[in-house]
Amino acid sequence: MGIDEAGRGPVLGPMVYGTCFCPVSKSEEVKQTGVADSKVLSEERREELFTAIDSSPRLLGWKVEILSPSHISNCMLRRTKYNLNALSHDTAIGLIRKVLADGVNLTQVYVDTVGDPGKYQAKLTGLFPQLSVTVAKKADSLYPIVSAASICAKVRRI
Repeated sequence: MGIDEAGRGPVLGPMVYGTCFCPVSKSEEVKQTGVADSKVLSEERREELFTAIDSSPRLLGWKVEILSPSHISNCMLRRTKYNLNALSHDTAIGLIRKVLADGVNLTQVYVDTVGDPGKYQAKLTGLFPQLSVTVAKKADSLYPIVSAASICAKVRRI
């Protein structure tokens, strides 16, 4: 399973978290689809790859969580301290929980980091000790399953 977000930098519009998941035995097939960090792909190529992802349920599953600007603002205005990193972490945690609740047999999770990768990885490992968790900077460029998640998030944001 890979997790990435789109829309964290822009001031306007939603922030979208995407996840893609596949059997470990299909990891090489995912790589061969040509997925890459969504930021380096043209809009047309992202659309093509998203269509391929969406039409290949035996290879890949995917989900997105769309956080509206008003939701983000409301979270930031809480009395208790709650920042964008905490919101991002909670959204990723929610996606992992949803995929597990759907009965997907997760064993590995790769996440593009928000904040300190070591602390984030420790947090996720503590919550999901049954999973092998990797949190890395530029995970969307390093791990094809995160690249696929990046594409889903970017396409669904537009």
